[in-house]
Amino acid sequence: MEQPDGLDDPGYAAFAWGRFRRILWGMAVVAVLAAGVAEYWLWATMGELHIVTAIATFLGVFFTIMMAAALMGLMFLSSGSGHDAQVEDPLKGEVDLD
Repeated sequence: MEQPDGLDDPGYAAFAWGRFRRILWGMAVVAVLAAGVAEYWLWATMGELHIVTAIATFLGVFFTIMMAAALMGLMFLSSGSGHDAQVEDPLKGEVDLD
């Protein structure tokens, strides 16, 4: 779906941001499952965990996955919407690559 105005078009922007939010919700489910697996693995290998260790592990795994998903999602949103193509390079033609 090619849009010449990218995220400047309100209709396309709503579509793109909606898709981004759906992807993040899906990744939140994946992150919760991964954090649960990490907790189970720690419990199975180490036995009973202190509550602070369990909470820190769960939140660390969850937010690491969510940060990666958000950054990758924003990168693909920017690229897929044509927003990257609208950027003007002020140094174009002035950088010598020899």
